[in-house]
Amino acid sequence: MNIRGLVPSFCIFNFLQAQDQQGFINLDCGLQANESPYTEPTTKLIFTSDADFIKTGKSGRIQNVPGLEYIKPYTVLRYFPDGVRNCYTLSVVQDTNYLIVAMFTYGNYDNLDTPPKFDLYLGPNIWTTVDLQRKVNCTREELIHVARSTSLQVCLAKTSGSLRNLFPVYLTDSKDIIRYPEDVHDRLWSPFFVPEWRLLRRSLSINTSDNEYDIPEDILVTAVTPANV
Repeated sequence: MNIRGLVPSFCIFNFLQAQDQQGFINLDCGLQANESPYTEPTTKLIFTSDADFIKTGKSGRIQNVPGLEYIKPYTVLRYFPDGVRNCYTLSVVQDTNYLIVAMFTYGNYDNLDTPPKFDLYLGPNIWTTVDLQRKVNCTREELIHVARSTSLQVCLAKTSGSLRNLFPVYLTDSKDIIRYPEDVHDRLWSPFFVPEWRLLRRSLSINTSDNEYDIPEDILVTAVTPANV
C-alpha cells in the first residue's frame, strides 16, 4: 500500500537562541526549491523550502475552502506516494536543546475526504501518532529534544492501517492567540475562560528578564479566580 502523506509546515527552533530567529529552521513543506526564502507577514517568521532537507515526496496544493484564509506556508504541501518511511534530515548543534514543532491538517487535496493516521518518529524513536480523523481543523505536535549528534531525522511512517495524507496547518488570524514574536519560541498560547471565573489583569508591566522559560509578558499579566469568592 502506498503512503500518501502531506506535510504542511515543519519547524525546528533552537530553544536557547530566539530573539532574532538565530537557530530557527522554518520549513515551508512543498515550496519549490527555486523559490527564495520569504517572511510570512502575520508571524514575521522566515520560511524556506524543504527541498534541501528531504529527497522523497512530491509537492501539492491544498483545496481552497470558501470562508477560510490560509497563510502562505500552509497553501502548499509535500505528499509521499512511495515508501513506508520518509525522513527529513536536519543539521543541528550537538548537546543543544531544540523545540521541534510539526503542524498538520487535512486539506482534502486528493478529493477523497479521507483524513490520515500515521506515526511521527524522531530518529529511531516514535514521537507520536497523528490521527487527523480525530481533528476538526489541525494538529500541532511539539517536543523539546537534546541533540546528541550533529544530525537529526524526523520521519513520517505508515501505521498498520491506511496512511493516506498528512498536511498543512490552518491557523486563524486571531488577536487572542499569542505566538511569535511575542513568544520568542513561537509557542501558541490560546485563551481559556469559563463563566464561573473572574478575570484579573495586572496594569503594571512585569520584568521578565529573569524568566528562564521566556513566558510572554501578556501571559503573565492575566490570571483568574473563582467568581463567587
